[in-house]
Amino acid sequence: MGVYLLYTLVPLFWLIINATKTQADLFTTFGLWFGPEFALGDNIVQTLTYRDGIFLRWLGNTLLYVVVGAGGATILATMAGYGMAKYNFRGRKAVFAVVLGAIAVPGTALAVPTFLLFSELGLTNTPWSIIIPSLISPFGLYLIWVFATDAIPTELLEAARMDGAGEFRTFFTISLRLLAPGIVTVLLFAVVATWNNYFLPLIMLSDPAWYPLTVGLNQWNAQATGVGAQPIYNLVITGSLLSIIPIVLAFLVLQRFWQSGLSAGSVKQ
Repeated sequence: MGVYLLYTLVPLFWLIINATKTQADLFTTFGLWFGPEFALGDNIVQTLTYRDGIFLRWLGNTLLYVVVGAGGATILATMAGYGMAKYNFRGRKAVFAVVLGAIAVPGTALAVPTFLLFSELGLTNTPWSIIIPSLISPFGLYLIWVFATDAIPTELLEAARMDGAGEFRTFFTISLRLLAPGIVTVLLFAVVATWNNYFLPLIMLSDPAWYPLTVGLNQWNAQATGVGAQPIYNLVITGSLLSIIPIVLAFLVLQRFWQSGLSAGSVKQ
């Protein structure tokens, strides 16, 4: 556990410390301690205003991709996983095999075929080239499928149907509440995956106005290291710190919904 904590906390500590330094102090002071000048406020202002505030545009793009892409992926995975778990239909085993196969295929292997397909459709260099692939989450579907199998007693659904509740009413009033821990888990996975998505936007987008934070910050890093380098390492580090704050807040807000046993006592034994 100690090794794990060091592995996860030391880079974060380094990021926080160096976000408080000036460009000059980054290369003249010890990396794991503060410099003589505390410049966090100036660094944040410079990051948010550099190149007419392009960082805020990248942040807005990332939020758009997360809200629509990750949110849509969670909704689709929840409805499909619930249907797979609680309804018997012809071809169910074949669908199960397809879902497992999709989980086994890494996303990077599908990036080039996806690019060629979206290029034929004329959707490259648009937000749709990031949002549409993000809507599909085979792992999220599988997770909801497995969770719904045990979390929602079949007897509870049969009782609701006997009382005259339709399938949609049963799903939205009963099943969704019992699926809350699984939904939050899938949402967290989808949000993190979309927020950290780098390779897909890199090959799909050529207009910096549509970049997410991952690609935009990497572009700044390239400007700081390439030919005619610009002294913006402090902006890269500060931007990286700012970019992880929303994802940390999202996790802290959603973790209180991460609970189980909601169906305890709902079925008489």
